[in-house]
Amino acid sequence: MGLAMFAIKTPKQIRKSVDFKDRQGEYFHVWHKHPDLHTWIEELYLEKGGAHLFNKVNVRLTLDDLDRLERAIEEKLLPKTVIFTFGISDGSEMEDDLEFVAKARTAIHEGYSVYCQSNW
Repeated sequence: MGLAMFAIKTPKQIRKSVDFKDRQGEYFHVWHKHPDLHTWIEELYLEKGGAHLFNKVNVRLTLDDLDRLERAIEEKLLPKTVIFTFGISDGSEMEDDLEFVAKARTAIHEGYSVYCQSNW
């Protein structure tokens, strides 16, 4: 058991911010056991009106969300999260996280909707 998170892009134009269904999506980034990022995205999910635990639900990311995430990564402001089964974020994820932000921005500029989900 552990934490996995997925970034998905879809040609479908998703208007809802949270809790939508999509079967056309393509996984383009995966994280394993990165609880600090999970908590940041979970807080975004709740901020956008999510009503569940951030597990097997979707949250759409906008360019503004990606700007906020990039700042949080660069300024080392991802919330420190310690949950035994989620693993430990140790800071070595920064380059990969910034790579995700760049890929997500490109996907949005190419006309895709981008969203994240987790599974734990």
